[in-house]
Amino acid sequence: MNEILQATLDKYQVTDKTREFIETGHQKMFISGEFVDAENGATSIVEDPSNGAPVITVPSATTGDVDRAVDAAKLAFRTGRWAEMKPIERQHLLLKLADAMEEHAQTLAELESIDAGKAINGCMPVDIQGSIDFLRYMAGWATKIEGNTRDISWPGDSFGFTLKEPVGVVGAIVPWNWPLNMSMWKLAAPLTVGCTVVLKPAEITPMSMLYLMKIWKDAGLPDGVVNVVTGKGSVVGNHLAGHPGINKISFTGSTPVGKLVGKAALENMTHLTLELGGKSAMVAFEDANIDDIVAGTQQSVFFNSGQVCSAGSRLYVHRDIYEDTLKALTNALQETVIGDPLDPATTQGPQISKGQLDSVLNYIQIGQEEGARLVYGGKAVDREGYFVEPTLFADCTNTMRIVQEEIFGPVLVVIPFETEEEAIRLANDNIYGLAGSVFTKDLSRAMRVVRALEAGSISVNTHDAIDVALPFGGYKQSGIGKDMGKEQLEYFLETKSVIMQL
Repeated sequence: MNEILQATLDKYQVTDKTREFIETGHQKMFISGEFVDAENGATSIVEDPSNGAPVITVPSATTGDVDRAVDAAKLAFRTGRWAEMKPIERQHLLLKLADAMEEHAQTLAELESIDAGKAINGCMPVDIQGSIDFLRYMAGWATKIEGNTRDISWPGDSFGFTLKEPVGVVGAIVPWNWPLNMSMWKLAAPLTVGCTVVLKPAEITPMSMLYLMKIWKDAGLPDGVVNVVTGKGSVVGNHLAGHPGINKISFTGSTPVGKLVGKAALENMTHLTLELGGKSAMVAFEDANIDDIVAGTQQSVFFNSGQVCSAGSRLYVHRDIYEDTLKALTNALQETVIGDPLDPATTQGPQISKGQLDSVLNYIQIGQEEGARLVYGGKAVDREGYFVEPTLFADCTNTMRIVQEEIFGPVLVVIPFETEEEAIRLANDNIYGLAGSVFTKDLSRAMRVVRALEAGSISVNTHDAIDVALPFGGYKQSGIGKDMGKEQLEYFLETKSVIMQL
């Protein structure tokens, strides 16, 4: 273990399980109930984004490893214990897996914080407890998957009915910004309906999923039901997306990569869910509570170092409260505590990598060159790791790249407007449509704007309000299909029609 990481673990007194996981130095991927290396022995390094130091190594899988994982999932789906399990038994097991996660919640949070640079004070309630809550919610649907009977006009004495059946083997591809949480979005629904899964975590953030497989195996997860294959997207992700043994692909990531995944899946007519990029609009009218606006930015574009696909990164503010809002936002950003993700006092950790940091800094430079007014921040933080100041731009226009393109960092652009019609036009003037929000005390206006905004998830007087019971997914180039809510179950089910002649 490197000296920097050793000192960090000692300083914040992490759990023995966290220390043991890291001190092992190398963690294996999980196929058919066993922890295994890549067939060619290749590995990749996982680093700590708060200091750039190596943490552990993991297997860098081959296409042959993906084939083994798919075969294991197919076997578990067709002939294994999972295929034979009754819905109530599956529900009980999923609840048991959630209990195991809760027992190990602190370790999961620490590993996620070290691996992805997440400030642990937000990681525990959002990433970890949110994952546990979602698994429990979905588990409750295991006994409620149902078809229905129909009166039909087929000749003779007959009736019709439908059956709901699991689609089969699911290939799940997870992004680096929410390693555990997005994995649970990919796992809970297919497991609930009876599918099996081959999951690829992001190459740079695999730790929480590998630890999860340890505790789930101990809790009784049947072999082959969940397989975790680590490695490069260009190898593992590409092969998984176009694999003929995969019945459904569930992908979260950038829009350009999502398009490639969709094309690969189409070759086999594989079912597909894509949750992609965003540049979500927040629209604040003259009667809005400015404290609510500030809070909305804090829990979206300034949460998780701005690495949030649904972040309210475009803020449209009525001219009557424009300057007051800028002042309140600046005051809030001055309270940001940038530091070690394991420090409970930290509110903003690092960007995930040097490449991502450089990308954010490049957009900040572009914004200044485009003529936007830099109100706050705008520089890299002078310390080890990949840190950038939270950044606020004012006096922006919709033609600017920083307004149109996804920055994926703690950068907020603010644009003034005068009329409701102008606000709606500006908010919808973007290729993305993942989320949006409206800030007003006028209920009628709120409902008009909610209906007018071209986005899949809308909040009123807050932003990024997500609940396990509600579906999440975008319009336009923000994706296809939905995660969460009972609606997600349909994306992992086939509907079979039956006519019974008596």
